[in-house]
Amino acid sequence: MDRYIISADGKADDLVPVCLAIHEIVGRLPVTACARDAPGIRIEDGVVVDNAYRGPILEEVLISNKLAKVTPTSGPYKGVPVVVAPVRGSGGDPIAAIGLVDITGIFDLATLMEHHTMILKQVCGKDPCPLPSEQINAKR
Repeated sequence: MDRYIISADGKADDLVPVCLAIHEIVGRLPVTACARDAPGIRIEDGVVVDNAYRGPILEEVLISNKLAKVTPTSGPYKGVPVVVAPVRGSGGDPIAAIGLVDITGIFDLATLMEHHTMILKQVCGKDPCPLPSEQINAKR
């Protein structure tokens, strides 16, 4: 019987089955994980691409013991929003951290709408845009 144990000093190999499952569930978004006291893994495109990974946000979460939704300033995911959560032991202390690319952080609806309005004003110059004579129905 196979047995994998997630612990503070767990090996990267122990994280692979759970993280591959998460990777598949989230549509193959990159997934990273590490135990508190040992190197971890980085998974992309269904493959473990690094089995000694210690990402900067994983490290921060292991210290803070709090969920982090940030855009890293270093590492392989520099400039890409990520979300990282602690895996807590029975006493509530972090024993590992698991993270993935945060597609919800890529799309900020308020900013998107703000930009959309500005673009329409630049293109059309006035509301409503397009003008009734410029709408598709007017050209049929």
